[in-house]
Amino acid sequence: MRRISKLFMSSVMLAGATLVAVGVQAQGGGAASATAMKSPVPPTPASITAGAAAYKKYCAFCHGPQATGNGPLAPEGSNPPDLTDATWSHGSTDGEIHAVIVKGVGEGSAMVPFEGKLPDQDIWHIINFLRSIGPKGAPR
Repeated sequence: MRRISKLFMSSVMLAGATLVAVGVQAQGGGAASATAMKSPVPPTPASITAGAAAYKKYCAFCHGPQATGNGPLAPEGSNPPDLTDATWSHGSTDGEIHAVIVKGVGEGSAMVPFEGKLPDQDIWHIINFLRSIGPKGAPR
């Protein structure tokens, strides 16, 4: 009985250590996987139109109606970025933009995570919309 108990505890500890390692990797080491992620939603006119509607509903309050960073309800001092220029401090590939929308930017940032609040399909539509109004030739 004692041997089974030790075996059980070893298994529980190993599982816990694995979960901690996976959690740490997801928080800090996920940038490469985000960079490599490609949009599963083609940038069709219908997707861009859906993205414009979702942007207006979820993003324009802070990023502004033209995505230039001048939203009327942005928290004071937050200075939301201009999403139409070529400077993207938190990544500019589709996967990096997706990760910022889903996970937010991090502690101290007004960019909150939209995970569970915004359907994934809408996130990809928003990315397609931003690509349609942003600089041409940006990395996808």
